[in-house]
Amino acid sequence: MAKPDPAIPTLPSLEDMQHWTWVLGRTQQMMLEQGLGAMAPQAAALPAIPGLTDPATLARAQSFWSDNLALWQRFLDPAKAPAADVAPAHARDKRFKDSAWENPLFDWIRQSYFLISDHLLQGIDALDGVDAKQKERMRFAARGFLEAMSPSNFPATNPVVLEKTLETGGENLLKGLQNMLADIAKGQLTHTDPNAFEVGRNLAMTPGKVVHRTPLYELIQYTPTTESVLAVPLVIFPPWINRFYILDLTPEKSFIRWAVEQGVTVFMVSWKSADASLKDVQWDDYVAAQIEAIDVIRAALDVPAVHTIGYCVAGTTLAATLAVLAAKGEAEKVKSATFFTAQVDFANAGELLNFIDDEQLASIAKLSPDGFLDGRYMALTFNMLRGRDLIWNYVTNNYLLGQDYVPFDLLHWNGDTTNLPAKWHLSYLTDLYRDNLLATPNALSVGGTPIDLTRVATPAYIQAGKEDHIAPVESVWQITRHFTGPIKFVLAGSGHIAGVVNPPSQQKYQYWLNPNPVETLADFVAGATETKGSWWPDWIEWLRQQDEAMVPASANRVPGQGALAAIEDAPGSYVRAR
Repeated sequence: MAKPDPAIPTLPSLEDMQHWTWVLGRTQQMMLEQGLGAMAPQAAALPAIPGLTDPATLARAQSFWSDNLALWQRFLDPAKAPAADVAPAHARDKRFKDSAWENPLFDWIRQSYFLISDHLLQGIDALDGVDAKQKERMRFAARGFLEAMSPSNFPATNPVVLEKTLETGGENLLKGLQNMLADIAKGQLTHTDPNAFEVGRNLAMTPGKVVHRTPLYELIQYTPTTESVLAVPLVIFPPWINRFYILDLTPEKSFIRWAVEQGVTVFMVSWKSADASLKDVQWDDYVAAQIEAIDVIRAALDVPAVHTIGYCVAGTTLAATLAVLAAKGEAEKVKSATFFTAQVDFANAGELLNFIDDEQLASIAKLSPDGFLDGRYMALTFNMLRGRDLIWNYVTNNYLLGQDYVPFDLLHWNGDTTNLPAKWHLSYLTDLYRDNLLATPNALSVGGTPIDLTRVATPAYIQAGKEDHIAPVESVWQITRHFTGPIKFVLAGSGHIAGVVNPPSQQKYQYWLNPNPVETLADFVAGATETKGSWWPDWIEWLRQQDEAMVPASANRVPGQGALAAIEDAPGSYVRAR
């Protein structure tokens, strides 16, 4: 038998590790007993220092050390130690779902991480004299730190990575390094196979034509697939923070294709990704663009009004557009307005508020020397809102385990960033997110016209996502407090994207409706009825109720055969520009 190589260290046995952890645990216990015992009489004689020697802080410290010692005891002698109470959130934590984490050593690492995380966040919650906004920023920063420091993110403390490294002879780490270096070179985290999807090949495939183009947007008209269509056409305003084809992913997920199949004449605005030529663009220009698109369609199809959809920030802008039209006596140009996860009152706008302070706003200005903000910075911001799923999950799988990227159309879209006009973006963050001026009548104006949302009486369909982390349902609900026209509110399952892109064929999630008039979101939820599946069929029924008139799907209803000549095939050029 070959003698062991003395240059290769022998791994300690479980008994050895238990012995040394007992030594460390006993050391902690002795220090704890001595420290707390000596501190008690001194604390009684000295004034309490908030956050250091006050009774509540000492009690939390004692609780932490007691929990820590209990954890050591379970590790050293599992048979005699009381069973741990596992929090439901920890039990569902996908980072530690592999059975390899059940090994006593790695289970101790996992449970230690949970213990430290829980006590750190509880300590922030217990802080006195800190206002709610500052405390929420501290929670957000702490969660980000804790997610980054998870033992699942490091090879030496992740048993799955260790097993893979031994199995492949370290090739997983080499492949992971290759993935990481490629991401560093492009300045962006990769979430999916970059070669699996391409706009016009297997994304944004709904047939249509670009029929109008300006320096800010292209207008796409889609080819009808039914013999007759609703007389009132529909124009969709997607957010310019991302590409429009979130609503036209693969054919089976495409909202645009589905709407066309329901007999709707669909137009889509495709915004140009900002460059230096758009450095002076402001919110007024986006409102003006929406009004222009509405007028172009009305004239081309010879109709008095259009249906509209505004998604996210474009929904916020659509609200301003409706207010401007109302102020000018032109509200009748819009037959109805649908809002996908849009906000107009930003008082409770969620975790994005953690990025709105003077220091970060100044940083954005510095990052935009040519008048536009690189879309990768916005992508990173949104990834940080779900860092565990959109950052560290990929660090583990693709950098440490060296796994291949899984094709996923939604994540391809998520990484297909767009640049933003810096001047407008800064005013959006300050005027809306920070100062919440849109919620105050006449505090903002567009093109000299004051914006008063209470003048908006257009019939509105408002969709919110129950688990939306970008536009929280509590914030979206506030639209119902500002508009004065007939409103239908629907609460959809899932979040900001999956809650919207949920075709009926997939039979996923659910939605809630409450036909009774209610004053609060809590009242809506309390009286709501749940329906399984997609809310899209409810929306198309509502849309038809606004005007059921039909016309033949011919002549100007076919792109390029009316007053608007076809410029090029959908999805156009702007969606491909980088």
